Amino acid sequence: MPMDVTSTPANPPHGVQRQGLLFVLMAVVCFSTGPIFVRWAAVSLGVYEIGAWRLLLAGSVIVSVALARGQGPLPWADWPRFLGFGLITALHFGFFIASLNYTTVAHSLAIVYTAPIFTALLSWRRLGEVPMPRQWTGIVLSVLGVAIMAGLEPNWTQRMAIGDLLALGSAITFTLYGLAGRSQRERYPLLVYVGCVYLMAGLWFLPAAIVTFSSNGYTAPAILSLLGSALIPTGLGHTFFNAALRRSSATLVSVIATQEVTLGVLLGVIFLGEIPSAAAVAGAIVTLLGVALVIL
Repeated sequence: MPMDVTSTPANPPHGVQRQGLLFVLMAVVCFSTGPIFVRWAAVSLGVYEIGAWRLLLAGSVIVSVALARGQGPLPWADWPRFLGFGLITALHFGFFIASLNYTTVAHSLAIVYTAPIFTALLSWRRLGEVPMPRQWTGIVLSVLGVAIMAGLEPNWTQRMAIGDLLALGSAITFTLYGLAGRSQRERYPLLVYVGCVYLMAGLWFLPAAIVTFSSNGYTAPAILSLLGSALIPTGLGHTFFNAALRRSSATLVSVIATQEVTLGVLLGVIFLGEIPSAAAVAGAIVTLLGVALVIL
């Protein structure tokens, strides 16, 4: 019998928590392929087209699975709320996809995974949850790690700076995306929520994708990359990640998820020939150590 990735047990037993760890490990493997598919698709397609088709395809598949399982459809009255969720998600993916056109995989992933820093700061400002001294240390370390990547990067240019800033935008919107998901996890089944969010995010991209449409860009490699991007890092990866959060400690899930940086950089070396500089590696390590201090 396949494992149910939509249930939300109140007090998950040990076996269910182990399922959660398995899900987040699977999510990391799926997530790490994302930059590769984006780079391959970006050879002939723009940011808006990649974002639109990646999200619309993933959302369509997930919603179809949810309907086949007897979940949904989403009430019409709920769609305005999902319009906002979709906008946040579209911004996260748009910033991330665009960043890979300007900076390296190592820089982009390491900066995106500073998202827990913004979660801690937002909780402080909005919820009055003052960060502990250890968390402040982690925040400083993460900023230092990004500074190492930028300041000591021998090939750091104005173009890479733009990419790093786009990755920072992706990190901030990823924080909002995660907070939105956690706020709705008791209201909607997993597949219904995730599928509808991605459909709405894809629709936000669609007008710009239509305006910039070029039939010449849809080569066989580009189409296959779009399909891979929709099904593996988005459809499977994010579903596994959200399923893990419903089964295991959010802290542990977040720590394991940061290993997307390690695996993503390794895949970048293998498939893109993109060998990170010593500064990028050192900065990424310092950043991840800082994030771990904030999360743990």
